[in-house]
Amino acid sequence: MRLAEIESIMLNLGIFGLGIFVFFIIYDLAKKSKAGKFGTLILFTALGLGLGAFLVKSIVLAFIEG
Repeated sequence: MRLAEIESIMLNLGIFGLGIFVFFIIYDLAKKSKAGKFGTLILFTALGLGLGAFLVKSIVLAFIEG
């Protein structure tokens, strides 16, 4: 396995881990602020869209590059 392949795998794992951590932070924020079900939904929707847009951008660029 070449170094470039290892770096690519580790980058993908790192981005995945960062996404999981962001969702944990949003959950913790909702829990500490006692947002309730609707407030938690709004927090996940609003703050999760930023992460979602980043992931969609990465996927689209991967398809464009081939």
